[in-house]
Amino acid sequence: MGRGAPPGRRLPVVMVRGTRRRKPSSTQWLSRQLNDPYVAEAHRLGYRSRAAFKLIGLDDRFRLLRPGQRVVDLGCAPGGWTQVAVERVGSSNGRGIVVGIDLAATASLPGATLLPGDVRDPDTLDVLRSALGGPADVVLSDMAPATTGHAATDHLRIVALAEEALDLASQILKPGGAFVAKMFQGGATGALLAALRRDFAHLRHAKPPASRAESAETYVIATGFRGGG
Repeated sequence: MGRGAPPGRRLPVVMVRGTRRRKPSSTQWLSRQLNDPYVAEAHRLGYRSRAAFKLIGLDDRFRLLRPGQRVVDLGCAPGGWTQVAVERVGSSNGRGIVVGIDLAATASLPGATLLPGDVRDPDTLDVLRSALGGPADVVLSDMAPATTGHAATDHLRIVALAEEALDLASQILKPGGAFVAKMFQGGATGALLAALRRDFAHLRHAKPPASRAESAETYVIATGFRGGG
């Protein structure tokens, strides 16, 4: 199977009993986690989150990550995407550079430089440039806001995050570089898509196999950056 494909072995269904102390939504979440093959596979392979398989699926399809590249992972905590980037560019063996940044603390990871910071902070750009030592080949963003349950509000918030990520990426990417960002399906993306089409030669959308079917998330994959970091 491809590394981004669903794990092959079928796991027995685990039933979760509700308790008076646990909300029904918490019971549903726990049941989903216990019966998710990607969660089990992430644990088996040592990935910090099932989200690692989302990047694996995207990279298997679009060939974004290559040995020796400089890669930035925005919103990196807990580190699943960073782990995949380290593996695929070879930074743990000195063949590339992977820099992750997040507001939340992220446990250290061999082969990666992990920094505390906010992509909306002007100082973040200088910090990333210093850590990279040159323009980035790929900027990844799996950032998502805390959801409110109101679809329109949540969509606007994730679009705003993607716009912040793109603004930062446009200042550190090398010509020909790639940008990946999480989105929610829906409207209000016109300005963002226009900016991506202006700044990149190719723009595609994808929902990797590891994205849950009920989730509204999708990803934009922009390649062939026309500017220069």
